[in-house]
Amino acid sequence: MSRIAYVNGRYVAQRDACVNIEDRGYQFGDGIYEVVHLYDGRFVDADLHLARLERSVGQIQLGLPMPLASLRLVLAEVARRNRVTEGLLYMQVGRGVARRDHAFPKVPVPVSLVVTVRRIPPYPSSLDGWSMTAITQPDHRWARRDIKSVNLLPNVLARQAAREAGAGEAILYDPVTCMVSEGAATSFWIVDAEGTIRIPPLGESILPGCTRAALLAEMKAHGLQAEERPFSLDELAEAREAFITSATSFVKPVLAVDGHPVGEGVPGPVTRRLFDIFARHVKGGPRNSAA
Repeated sequence: MSRIAYVNGRYVAQRDACVNIEDRGYQFGDGIYEVVHLYDGRFVDADLHLARLERSVGQIQLGLPMPLASLRLVLAEVARRNRVTEGLLYMQVGRGVARRDHAFPKVPVPVSLVVTVRRIPPYPSSLDGWSMTAITQPDHRWARRDIKSVNLLPNVLARQAAREAGAGEAILYDPVTCMVSEGAATSFWIVDAEGTIRIPPLGESILPGCTRAALLAEMKAHGLQAEERPFSLDELAEAREAFITSATSFVKPVLAVDGHPVGEGVPGPVTRRLFDIFARHVKGGPRNSAA
């Protein structure tokens, strides 16, 4: 069965899906995207992802293509038509089709919306085989990294560098201050030399990760503290543990950075506990569409 996509008001076979060559998302990267994890037929942290989508489009003076309640129905229908219960839903909102000009269209045009879904394995049952290594790369992205823009070329190049090095992620840092920001497509955490869980604070240079927010809330509910405080490459080198979070990585240990082991080079006790806590978060809650 062909995969089904939603493209500007129509459900179409994904192999036949297309957008106009003057779509501003294609020509300028003038758009926003979001990704939602689907677990056992239930959307995980959908409220967080849709709130971030609404914030991002607002930051670039772009309207939503439809009310969020209607968008939830589209997401659920794309999952249903593709018979996917374990997967990732991708949505992209763009400024629409207009004659090529850098400024916004003088006469507003319909906002574009594309939604696709693909299957992924369910949340892993254990950390066996669920770990990775990373490299560090200077952060060359644009200044407003808090906006989930489709302009991802620096991220692409950083991820490619990681792949060529045999690693799973690139940890980005400011080339002037050597302070760590985040992964190329993930939030990055450490357990520092004193045993404190740390993650760089939010701001215009950090994407407000939805998995990050959900994990912080779960940690608070379990009496665990995390400091949203900057850390440097030197502090990373001294860390006891490191891990990434995202809608696709969940909680994943980082065992080595730039070829040097993190701590003892195995998943540490803090990461193991957070992995278990977040697994219960993913697998819990009422089962219904887009909730």
